[in-house]
Formats: sequence, C-alpha cells, structure tokens
Amino acid sequence: MRDASSASAVAVELVSVTKRYGPGTPAVDAINLRIASGSYCCLLGPSGCGKSTTLRMIAGHETVTSGDVLLENRNITDLPAAARGTAMMFQSFALFPHLSALDNVAFSLKMKGVPKAARQAKAQDLLERVAMGPLAHRKPGELSGGQQQRVALARALITQPRVLLLDEPLSALDPFLRIQMRAELRRWQQELGLTFVHVTHSQEEAMALADTIVVMNHGVIEQVGSPRDVYNKPASEFVARFIGGHNVLQTAQGRVGVRTDQMQVVASATRAATDGVSAVVTDIEYQGTYVLLGLQRPEVAHEVQKTAELSVMLSEAQFAAQPFILGQAVQLQWAPEAAHPLPR
Repeated sequence: MRDASSASAVAVELVSVTKRYGPGTPAVDAINLRIASGSYCCLLGPSGCGKSTTLRMIAGHETVTSGDVLLENRNITDLPAAARGTAMMFQSFALFPHLSALDNVAFSLKMKGVPKAARQAKAQDLLERVAMGPLAHRKPGELSGGQQQRVALARALITQPRVLLLDEPLSALDPFLRIQMRAELRRWQQELGLTFVHVTHSQEEAMALADTIVVMNHGVIEQVGSPRDVYNKPASEFVARFIGGHNVLQTAQGRVGVRTDQMQVVASATRAATDGVSAVVTDIEYQGTYVLLGLQRPEVAHEVQKTAELSVMLSEAQFAAQPFILGQAVQLQWAPEAAHPLPR
C-alpha cells in the first residue's frame, strides 16, 4: 500500500493497464507507470507501439480492457472524460472554423452554462497568457499554425485541468516552428506547474521536452527514465536503436551498445587487422558541425542487416584532419567504458 506522501507526488498512475481490440495481441499490454506531479512526461515510440492508445485511456477517450487509471490517487478508470480532471490537446488542434479564437477558448464554459461576460473574460485572460490576446477575434483560418496551437492550448487550459494530455501536438508544424513551439510548451508547463503527458514519435522532441521519457514498443514499456539516462544507458537493444546515437555490436563480452560519438575510426592500413572492428565506409553525410559516417561490417553481412550497419559521428575538425572516402576499409575502436551491456 502506498503511503500518503508518495501518493500525493504522483499525478498519474497506470496499474496493469491493458487495451484489447480483439482476440489478438493487445494494443497495450499490462503496463505499469507512475508520472510525477508537475513533470513533463513524453510517451515515445514508433507508430503502433501503443502510446496514443495509452494517452487516450488516461483521457477517457478509450475504454480500459483491464487495469486501473489513477489521477492523484483517485481511480478514474470508469469516469467520463469531462469528469477526470484532464484536458486533451489534439494533433489537429480541432478548432471550430466558424468561431473566433476567443469563442473557441470559451466554448467549454458556454456548454457548462457560464455567463457570456464571465467566460469571455476568462478566455481573454488565457489568450493573453499565450500571447494571442490581440488576435482574439480572428477565426482559425486567419491564424498561422503556431497561433492555432496557442489557441488550442488556451482552450485546453480553460477547464483548469490537473493534467494536460498532448497527442503529437507539434507534428503538423514545419520544422522551424516545431522547434520554436516546443520551447514555448516547456516554458508554459513550467510556469503553470501542471503535469504534461505528451505523445511523440520524435526522439529529438522527447529529449528536448521531457523530464521523464517512457519508451514503448509493441504495447509494452521498454524503459522509463530521464533523457540522459535513456540516451546513455538504454535498457534494451530496441531502445538503443530507436533513441538513436548508438551502435549495437556483438563482442566477446556479449551484446553492447556504443554511442556513435564515442567510436574512433582509423584507416585499416594503420592498425593490425585484429585491432578493433573492421568495416567499410558506405555513406558520408556532412551535417555542419559534424560528419556522420555510415559503415558496413563485411564479416557479418550475412547476419541480420541491422547488425552489419554502423555509424560514427566525427567532428568537422576530425574529418578534416583524417578524411575518409566511400568504399574505404577502416577499423573502429572504442574505450571499454564506452560499451554499455544490452540484454538480448
């Protein structure tokens, strides 16, 4: 049984939560998760991993097949969405095109019978908080994607939720605006002191935003941790590959992950053939501050393809001092402490 102090620090708890759509493999398979109050949590994984289904079960937009959803130690599993204390910010923003920004934000209060003056004053205050006050009377079609997102956020906040749920809220934006808006999301979360639960398939987005990353795959949770821990200490081969920045190799010590920026590349002619891992350069990508080398391990090319493919990140200065060419045979080396053991 949880003590009161630990329970009060948890905003959302999932206890053996399962979702089945039929007799086959469950979409979400008996997951357990605790999300700290006031934190920014990202559910991260590829399409079909169960992350959006999990978010929708927290929101009450999807029924739970078995298990329990708790909000601040209150069981909300069977409550309707409007009675949960959560609010959802959708990927498409879902704004009413015929209503002004002000009326979009005030709409839920209108449905609750709040007088017009009171609901519009509250909506205007929230629009001011998200820097949309001067555009309150514009309709969605007259706003940019970033401005629409701000209106959608204000609309979600007007119900005073204890937890804000965000379903890939940045995916519809162009890359430049996406970076700008994720900084604003993080700032708003910190200023409001709310718990944000954010679904994304972008590793970069999760790293930039989250206090806690939950990596999901095939309906189960592969790892929960801070961005630093998940990146530096992946708990499985899947996490190492999906988060990126790691090579997965089979060594005499077993299966290990080594960060791409912690591997050294030398021309084969400068080392004995047994010194390191042999590979051939198959791709060279200039990325500005660094160069990314794609490599192939000829001696394991007959195995699963992903085992044979490696990458190494070199600084621009390193590559300038020792340039490589396509098809060149090289040796890869790394310090023993750079290898992180991975379970099969």
